[in-house]
Amino acid sequence: MSIGEIQAEGTTTKRGRRSGGRAGNKRGQGAAIKQIPWSIPVNTDKPTEPLPPEGVDAIHNTAMRVLEEIGIEFLNVEAAEILQAHGAELSNITSESALVKMDRAMVMEKLKTVPPQFSVTPRNIDRKIIIGGNHMVFGNVSSPPNFSNLDEGRKVGNRKAYQDFIKLTQYFNCLHFAGGYPVEPMDIHPSVRHLDCLYDKLTMTDKVVHAYSLGKERVEDVMEMTRIAGGLTHEEFDATPRMYTNINSTSPLKHDHPMLDGLMRLARRGQPTIVTPFTLAGAMSPITLAGTVAQSIAEALIAVVLVQCVNPGCPSAIGTFSSNVDMKTGAPAFGTPDYMRTTQMTGQMARFYKIPLRASNTCVSNAPDNQATWESSHSLFAAMTSGVNMVYHAAGWLEGGLCASYEKFIMDCEQLQQIISYMGPVKWDEQELALDAMAEVGHGGHFFGIQHTQDRYETAFYSPFLSDWSNFENWEDRGAELTVTRANKVWKQILNEFEAPPMDEAIREELEAFVIKRKEEGGAPTDF
Repeated sequence: MSIGEIQAEGTTTKRGRRSGGRAGNKRGQGAAIKQIPWSIPVNTDKPTEPLPPEGVDAIHNTAMRVLEEIGIEFLNVEAAEILQAHGAELSNITSESALVKMDRAMVMEKLKTVPPQFSVTPRNIDRKIIIGGNHMVFGNVSSPPNFSNLDEGRKVGNRKAYQDFIKLTQYFNCLHFAGGYPVEPMDIHPSVRHLDCLYDKLTMTDKVVHAYSLGKERVEDVMEMTRIAGGLTHEEFDATPRMYTNINSTSPLKHDHPMLDGLMRLARRGQPTIVTPFTLAGAMSPITLAGTVAQSIAEALIAVVLVQCVNPGCPSAIGTFSSNVDMKTGAPAFGTPDYMRTTQMTGQMARFYKIPLRASNTCVSNAPDNQATWESSHSLFAAMTSGVNMVYHAAGWLEGGLCASYEKFIMDCEQLQQIISYMGPVKWDEQELALDAMAEVGHGGHFFGIQHTQDRYETAFYSPFLSDWSNFENWEDRGAELTVTRANKVWKQILNEFEAPPMDEAIREELEAFVIKRKEEGGAPTDF
């Protein structure tokens, strides 16, 4: 689809004030399915805490000893020197790297300026999200090189599939932010891929977007495109979070150049960074869970400290992506009991440091089958019981992140809707306690016909759009369709009815002009 063709999907509204399109609006309407309304869920349940207080202290002490005695290698001398200026010690210095050590006093002092909660406001201010506290937001699958569906099988990612997943992300109210590329469009050259992808994302969605920290050109381009799409001045963009980046450490005990460069560029402009070490027990971190969490905490905190050195008070968060490998094959495993425990343990550590936490909806199944469902359920349960604030890859993840599945996306959204409904507030007022209703029905009657039931039956319970609650005979009469087959029909219906959210035509033209200009300049340098 060309830029001009994408333009035809949008409509014009007053500059700087936009609302969602028909698909995925705040009321949950749409012809394809009836979904829950847009909201920012609040998880009021007490988190699970597998570690006693002395266990939290032990992991904290170990993480601090890693920073004090072992250190973290920075493949970015500028970042290392910034930390040095604030009290860190450098050694093994070359033109490209340095070993960074810092004492715990410096770490804890810098963490005091990290906001425990912050908001990110996209071009549609009604889609603002809150990260931190008891809030919990969900985003689409990000970065798989392949996609799959029942019709086409498994294929290498392309722009059409990318756009399909962006549309699904916009449609569902249970998805609050449009993270990375839901599938890599490999038919777009890497030098300009970020320009086309962000243009698609900013015009097809009005939700929070992010920048991959993969070189200064990509980061600066995404910040500028996000600013343009929001109708903002540079001062307005810098004044409050409008987008974010996520960086990963190169475990064990290393941060690479482009990730740190992106972190610093966003921090200078007040935009948040999520720091997510990728630690796999037995391969990239110790085989023990406590050791893995301690290493992950050390790798995360040193980057959060860097953010605070660059711009004190700039929003930051840590992420947990700690799991284990299959010791028979060396392959990563996700959605495992060990993954669940490390997430819960990291949740305790995030609360100890008073820093927001990110986790993921992961699985390693190669198809949207029972294994994928229980592994994703384990991952989401771990996120809920850990007090996680931001869930990456919440819809569509398959094959350990190597594939984005259309059907799994729909299946995940059904599960997300149920989780969000579960997190709704529990009421206990007089009408909810229903003493009068019990008295009216009396002994041995039923509640179906009384007014108390009639007033509430349409909204009293969660109503699924994908799950089939009918009996066997009715299910069989309708073709005995399995969940994945029903999901296949749903995504097609959604894409067929999709309408892009409105965008001011002048902003669209400015955004298009920026993309054209940057392409003429060559985009971002590559190794190709």
